[in-house]
Parts: sequence; structure tokens; C-alpha cells
Amino acid sequence: MVSKEQKKAALHEKLELLRAITNSSALNKASIIVDASKYIEELKKKVERLNAEIKTSQTSSSQNQLPLVNVETLESGFLINVFSEKNCPGMLVSILEAFEKLGLDVLDARVSCSDNFQLEAVGGENQEKCESIDAQVVKQEVLKAIKNME
Repeated sequence: MVSKEQKKAALHEKLELLRAITNSSALNKASIIVDASKYIEELKKKVERLNAEIKTSQTSSSQNQLPLVNVETLESGFLINVFSEKNCPGMLVSILEAFEKLGLDVLDARVSCSDNFQLEAVGGENQEKCESIDAQVVKQEVLKAIKNME
């Protein structure tokens, strides 16, 4: 069996540890416990504040999350990459219609429409439409097509 003095020593050791953790300068048991209680309340408030900040940050970032569209100029056409966390029905069709409007033929494409939307396409300029377009115009048209879907 554990003696009374061993229990008392163990309790004293735990109180000293509690005092150190909570940065308490109290000397008696009751004051150490009161300081620890205040410390725990402060920690709870910090956790609540941080959780609120995280929630606000996630909400604002998801509202401002635009689809990522990257267009690179190739020798005879464009490499178009599109990524969106949201996948709306008809998004692919809308983007392909934008390509058609620009006079781009899809030469090669990879698409994933499961949880999010990903498209990698190589678009070549249609020979019938002789007007030359640049990467920025393609990007703007793709973004407009996606925005019209939302």
C-alpha cells in the first residue's frame, strides 16, 4: 500500500507541475487551482477565437475561389489547363463552345469531372478562321464560359 506521505508527496509534485504549466506564482493549493482554472478559460477563449478565424478564412477563400485557368501558346495553337473545385453540370460543354467560338479545334484533351473539374486540352487554330488570337483572349473566353455556368 502507498503511505500517506507518498500520496502527499505525489500530490505536491502534481501541484508544482500544474503551477509551472499555468505560470502561477501562487503558493497554496487553492490559489494554484484557481490560477489553473483561469488559465484553462483563457485557452478555451483562444481556441474559440482561432476556430472562428479559421471558419471565416475558409468561407472567404471558398467564396473568392475562382477557377484556375492557364493558357500557354504552342507552335500552332494553345495548351489550356482548367481547374475548378466546383464541378457544374455542363461546364465541359460550355468550355468547348467557347473553343468553337474562338475557332479552336480540340486536338487532344483529358478531362476529369468527379469531385472537381480538371481539363487539359490542346487547341489548334481552325484554318477556316484566319484571325489570329492570343493566349489572354483564350483565357478570358474560358473564364467567361465558366462564370456563365455558375
